[in-house]
Amino acid sequence: MSGGRAANRRKQRRPRSKKSIFLLFVLLPVLLLAGTGATWLYFKFDGNLRAVDIDGEIGGDRPPEVDNGSRDILVLGSDSRGGENKKYGEDVGSARSDVAMIVHVHKGGDKASIVSIPRDTLVTRPQCVGRTKIRPEAKRQMFNTAYEIGGPVCAVKTAEKLSGIRMDNYLEVDFSGFKGLIDSLGGVSMTTNKAIKDPKSHLDLPPGTHQLTGEQSLGLVRTRKTVGDGSDLGRIQLQQAFMKALMEQIKDIGITSPKKMFNLADAATKTITTDSKLNSVGSLLSFGNSLSGIGSKDMKVITLPIDYDAIDKERVIPLKDQSELLWLALRMDKPIPPSVTENSAGDQVDAGKIISGG
Repeated sequence: MSGGRAANRRKQRRPRSKKSIFLLFVLLPVLLLAGTGATWLYFKFDGNLRAVDIDGEIGGDRPPEVDNGSRDILVLGSDSRGGENKKYGEDVGSARSDVAMIVHVHKGGDKASIVSIPRDTLVTRPQCVGRTKIRPEAKRQMFNTAYEIGGPVCAVKTAEKLSGIRMDNYLEVDFSGFKGLIDSLGGVSMTTNKAIKDPKSHLDLPPGTHQLTGEQSLGLVRTRKTVGDGSDLGRIQLQQAFMKALMEQIKDIGITSPKKMFNLADAATKTITTDSKLNSVGSLLSFGNSLSGIGSKDMKVITLPIDYDAIDKERVIPLKDQSELLWLALRMDKPIPPSVTENSAGDQVDAGKIISGG
């Protein structure tokens, strides 16, 4: 291809798609299939979804509902549909819930604030119904242990106690299905600026550009011991960089191959568990369409303001004043103040510079 034609193609490429991470990652394949008139396939995809009745099971001890037009969603990444992913870095609790974020969609649905919660954050976990017994409230518990002992309901209760914000919805992305989704895409192109070799995540990537398979992608988003400072903070930055690359590749998929769209939508809907209010492709489409005006420039993504714990340096604790300001702003549906992330350990790790989209 000549330089002029290549330049014209670059000019014609759309800017980063004005879709949310959620819409791109989960719903775009279904939207594309809808464009082919294959709406009958919704019934199949409905059968792929799993749901938890959060409102029915959580009880009455919750933050009040705030009717200001905003929406709050707890999003988790887990391996709840199968334990095979323990080989990608099994340490205490990591086989259960490595990714946690609170997504606040502001009134009007054109902006979102996203707060990543490190799995090693020490919090007060409220009383939860465990798998074999009631677990009483406990202080200084890692955030991800809530999911480990009590599943989605306990995770939502813990997020609400931490933030003082009532969660309107729950979304869980399963890592077992995540591999299949990436393989259905044909892999994700990533460039490593330095070698990543992590025996625990079965990842060995020399510097250069790689077309990551589903298994390699899963290893990357679960790697932490050999990047940054070896903490969960570096892993969060790797995940954010990977998701940016994934967004870019998903938005360029056309509908020239209905079979590929079917496989992609099938894999995507198999990866997620929702609350009962989102437990259908129709509900997910409606939700996704309500977010379709949110582009990357409209998303404020931060890590919960934290510091290393004085007793256990492998754990982190929320910075009290900054966290209170953060949650107050979101409860009032206001932008996150810049001062929230000042002096936060979450912004002092540079693991995200190790990789970029290929």
